[in-house]
Amino acid sequence: MRIQGAIALVTGGAGGLGEGAARKLIEHGAKVALLDLDRSNGSEVAAGLGAGTVFVPVDVTDTESVAHAVDEVVETFGRLDVCVNAAGILAAHRVVGRDGRLFPIDAFKAVIDVNLVGLFDMSRRAAQAMSTNEPNDDGERGVIVNVASIAAFEGQIGQAAYSASKGGIVSLTLPLARDLGSLGIRVMAIAPGIMDTPMLGAVSDEVRESLAKVHVFPKRLGTPDDLGSLVVAIVENPLLNGEVIRLDAAARLGPR
Repeated sequence: MRIQGAIALVTGGAGGLGEGAARKLIEHGAKVALLDLDRSNGSEVAAGLGAGTVFVPVDVTDTESVAHAVDEVVETFGRLDVCVNAAGILAAHRVVGRDGRLFPIDAFKAVIDVNLVGLFDMSRRAAQAMSTNEPNDDGERGVIVNVASIAAFEGQIGQAAYSASKGGIVSLTLPLARDLGSLGIRVMAIAPGIMDTPMLGAVSDEVRESLAKVHVFPKRLGTPDDLGSLVVAIVENPLLNGEVIRLDAAARLGPR
């Protein structure tokens, strides 16, 4: 699919990996709707990205909010061609802590609800909108790119909820692609490694250096720009479908 002139929505688009994907899509000529929480700085980010970019508030855990957001994107731009699901949260707890406390079940459910259920809801709504598009010469009507994590394969101590949610995204990729193939919609997933995003928080330079050493080459943290470049490559290559691509500089995670 040609990105020039395409219409895309990006969840989690107000910052981090989502913003990186949005910026790259815009650089290549797409018009983009940034979908994020109402309390985010999505309006400011959209204004900074220039004309052809809008902010649409959404709570991916609220199915009515998801439906309204997709409808608003279609009403604004006339159609939807690309959906990038980058919204996500963390909850780091041991299943049974050293003090005997259990992993809070509400925290586990919240991560699954945002990272997996919300992603699926957005994917199905986006696919419905894409299904009405006029197909291109390859019969393609749309592309969905979901952001997973290498934690899906090598979850560390404290990552039970996060790894479960990202593992769900990995397992969802092929059946989604098979399900939507008859509509001309491709589905791919990206599993980033250690990325330099706000999720890292205010870690020290020493910690950043130690994290970068996990990468085989290059010896640096990944960036939102790296992810955005891969999103662009996926959208533009029609044979990429039903697969998960690791974006991790050959990193493999230990237990902690």
